[in-house]
Amino acid sequence: MVVGALAGGLLLAPAGSPATAAQGFSPAPIAWGACQSDRLKKAGAECGFLEVPMDYREPDGPRVSLAVSRVRHKTPNSQGVMLVNPGGPGGSGLGLSVLGGAVPGGAGNAYDWIGFDPRGVGSSKPALSCDGNYFGYDRPEYVPSTPELERAWLTRSENYAKACEKNGPLLEHLKTTDVARDMESLREALGERQINYYGFSYGTYLGQVYGTMFPDRVRRMVLDSNVDARKVWYQANLDQDVAFDRNIKIFFDWVAQYDGVYHLGDSGATVEKLFYSEQKKLAETPAGGVFGPDEWTDVFLQAGYYRDTWKDIAGAFAGWVHGGDWQTLKAMFEDSNPPGDDNGFAVYNGVQCTDVQWPPSWQQWRFDNWTTHFRAPFNTWGNAWFNAPCRYWPAKAGKPVEVDGRKVAGALLIGETLDAATPFEGSLETRRRFPKASLIAEPGGATHADSLAGNACVDDQIAAYLADGKLPPRKPGDRADTECAPLPDPVPDGVAAPRSGNAENAEDSAKPAELRRVLVGR
Repeated sequence: MVVGALAGGLLLAPAGSPATAAQGFSPAPIAWGACQSDRLKKAGAECGFLEVPMDYREPDGPRVSLAVSRVRHKTPNSQGVMLVNPGGPGGSGLGLSVLGGAVPGGAGNAYDWIGFDPRGVGSSKPALSCDGNYFGYDRPEYVPSTPELERAWLTRSENYAKACEKNGPLLEHLKTTDVARDMESLREALGERQINYYGFSYGTYLGQVYGTMFPDRVRRMVLDSNVDARKVWYQANLDQDVAFDRNIKIFFDWVAQYDGVYHLGDSGATVEKLFYSEQKKLAETPAGGVFGPDEWTDVFLQAGYYRDTWKDIAGAFAGWVHGGDWQTLKAMFEDSNPPGDDNGFAVYNGVQCTDVQWPPSWQQWRFDNWTTHFRAPFNTWGNAWFNAPCRYWPAKAGKPVEVDGRKVAGALLIGETLDAATPFEGSLETRRRFPKASLIAEPGGATHADSLAGNACVDDQIAAYLADGKLPPRKPGDRADTECAPLPDPVPDGVAAPRSGNAENAEDSAKPAELRRVLVGR
């Protein structure tokens, strides 16, 4: 496989020769101090900022400051630094320096865990924002069933992209390659010869790109829920639509299994029919004058990501149908879409719209999304409008890296076979491109980015790899190298839990939910 040029005309270093973040730039050491977060304080973390060039081609030009946290190793011998990215793109990783405590057997205690907010994100400076009210309660219905709805969404998408212009030159420097160079600057600032890396969701793509650009700098790497590098980003989103439609049907089947609890239908088809009929009612008359069909879809989308949301969402569904309780649904929507905060969405667009050129023709978008919608109506158009600002984005798109992991010493890949956000084929493709990697599959698992969540089979193998570099033996052929049963489906309160191979882990599955909730990526 030939490794091509990166966006911006910067070439990869020759094989066997480590690249550098930028010629003529040496990052200053981080001045560590107290953290503001109570959770980070409790974990004994220290925080600081790393200054890096906004444009690595101009090392003496404007700078951006990356917010960084560190929880130092607790063992006599250190295994080095472990950088963590939660995904998105646009997810804040500053708080993920606490993740080492979730590794079984204390295997994480030998590392300095490094959380960081990528450029434009969260506590980094400047932080990107375009229109904080974009996800307010005045949105047109997602499915553009009339020309007026289609025009309204196109106008909204264009206006959002125009609102982002106020962020200036930063928009030109939010590509995954920029963040990979920031990771290399962070390695240099920490005085380390190599890094270890733990990436979730989009963070797996960031890890793939870093491993391509700086293969000799990778010591150990865990990639959970892998992005398919062939499909960034337009096709990846269309593939998600089909997968989320499948997963919401799995959720409806589960709800029907407990009809005695929720009383929403005794078959998945009945529950699904009720879902769409209630959505139609909300389109005609939003609950409380604010909660409409878009918010309804957005709440249920969480069920396609995480099985540990199923009880809450089914309960809210039943509360609405049987008692008219829309406030619970509204609170769930706002929990995932904090009012007045578009930072994650702005960075999501800033990265994906410039990593690669999206189709300029609306006719192609219309054809592809209607074709997909007829197969998978649950979230196709919601996802289309989530990405539509890319048609108008006020920064030039680049060309994605041709991911090549042949020089990476090893990696542990993890994927649930029914993951909707990053379909399992992405994990198989990453395994193909990283011939020294091993893949753990969870057949039938439909949760996204679920490692270190209480599944002993998965988590113990992560611990073994972090302890001594031991990977599951790689099997011949195009398949996973080992398998683990996924965590069991949740059981409504008051219902006896069925015994299963992972039943002992059922209560632990929500243990790091506050960490996993930030891993959601469209």
